[in-house]
Amino acid sequence: MERYLDLIITEKNIEKNIEQILLHQVHLTRRQISQAKFRPDGIQKNGIRCRVNESVLPGDHIRVCLENNSAVSGQLLPSETAVSLDILYEDADVIAVNKPAGILTHPSGVHYDDTLSNQLVRYFHDKKESVMIRPVGRLDKETSGIVLFAKNRIAAARLQKQREDHLFCKQYVAAAKGFLPVDEINVWHTISYPLVKISDHPIKMAAVVSDIQRDACNAVSLSGQLSAVTHYQVQKSMVNWSLLTVWLDTGRTHQIRVHMKAIGHPLLGDRLYGTPPISGVTLFNRVALHAWKVTFNQPFTREKITLEAALPEDFSYFSG
Repeated sequence: MERYLDLIITEKNIEKNIEQILLHQVHLTRRQISQAKFRPDGIQKNGIRCRVNESVLPGDHIRVCLENNSAVSGQLLPSETAVSLDILYEDADVIAVNKPAGILTHPSGVHYDDTLSNQLVRYFHDKKESVMIRPVGRLDKETSGIVLFAKNRIAAARLQKQREDHLFCKQYVAAAKGFLPVDEINVWHTISYPLVKISDHPIKMAAVVSDIQRDACNAVSLSGQLSAVTHYQVQKSMVNWSLLTVWLDTGRTHQIRVHMKAIGHPLLGDRLYGTPPISGVTLFNRVALHAWKVTFNQPFTREKITLEAALPEDFSYFSG
């Protein structure tokens, strides 16, 4: 899908030339400006292609082609059948989908046409729109909740920068094994154990609580440690389980699952990190983790956007 940026010059936003406006007001990089110049519609002033060193006057209309129809999700196959997606938000630059548990966010291995990304490609295909989707972060197969996709390259870069600058916030609801005292509203706990890859397992991670623990779990060397910071707040507790709100400073593989196991409260239903059935609670058929809330700034307007995804049915046990 073609994505254009339109700007009307006024006395307030006038600058030396078009390039200065795109750099300082639209916040495009020099590389992004250079790429725009070589697209079919390029950069225009009052409907005519122009050079970026041209001056402007109040009332001039500047149009920049940020992405054209050649940028489609060509590497992604549309899903064979149309699926009713739970779309929480969509504009010209982003789309947010409430992912059900049990499907991958993006193709991997033998799953090349049955992921959420494939379903989204089918969604745009059926609308006769050519869009290059790019997930902004991913959720594990068993995790449900909000996944945000950028619809053009610049939006993706800006959202990724927000993640790096901690302006992009995703909160989770998790059900953990065992009793934890309910917290006051402003009380958050922090887990900051580094994570390492288990050398003899394709995906499993471990928290480095101590060097002895690291050696015992056959982890990679200390040089392979990844910083990881998890914050959680206990919302509700019973004898056998605790319901938590969780947010992350970092986004490592299985971070919440590994950190909760490290403090002795692994997530219910997590077969990889170990929770056998407990009396009185029907064991989750998947990891008890749901990405319920996302806050970010719209990549171009900078409007603050907050989205929420209702808890899925398998969390209803804890909401009674």
